[in-house]
Amino acid sequence: MSCTAILPDPARRLWLTAATAAGGAGIVATSVPFVASMAPSERARAFGAPVEADGGSIKPGELRTVEWRGKPVWVLRRTTGMLESLRSHDDLLSDPHSSRRGQQPDYARNDLRSVKPDIAVLVAICTHLGCIPSFRPEPGTADIGASWPGGFYCPCHGSKFDLAGRVFKNVPAPSNLEVPPHHYSGESALHIGVGPRA
Repeated sequence: MSCTAILPDPARRLWLTAATAAGGAGIVATSVPFVASMAPSERARAFGAPVEADGGSIKPGELRTVEWRGKPVWVLRRTTGMLESLRSHDDLLSDPHSSRRGQQPDYARNDLRSVKPDIAVLVAICTHLGCIPSFRPEPGTADIGASWPGGFYCPCHGSKFDLAGRVFKNVPAPSNLEVPPHHYSGESALHIGVGPRA
């Protein structure tokens, strides 16, 4: 015979209701800190925040590097000669019209791969194995070749990109350099990390 006392129905219901309420409160109390811990920290939010560069202070032919999300991003002010050269070597390029999605935002899907024709904004990481290419704007150099129109050359495995970040044929890199989201406010304030507002 069991020594456990059998509670009458109303007392049992009250006890079960109290136990359920206490258990629910305990679950809520432990869930709130857990869910809050999944929110990004201030440091993480700052890491993904847009960065600003002064496009107006960059001289024609000059390349500047800024950091966005831990990656180097080039801002190049192209000269008139550089822009003209971009229209003369499509036959050397793997994807001259930037037709592959994901390499640039739709508003930069053009032959110059830019919002403003003279300013190129490119993630400075080779699409082959992540090396940082060298800026080689001089056309026809002996070490790269007589047909070289100027651009970016990756010394790790020989990938070549023109001054719009478009990849050449027959090199290890599979795609063009990435164009990050960006927009301008005013004449010269360049915001990297967020596209134009609609």
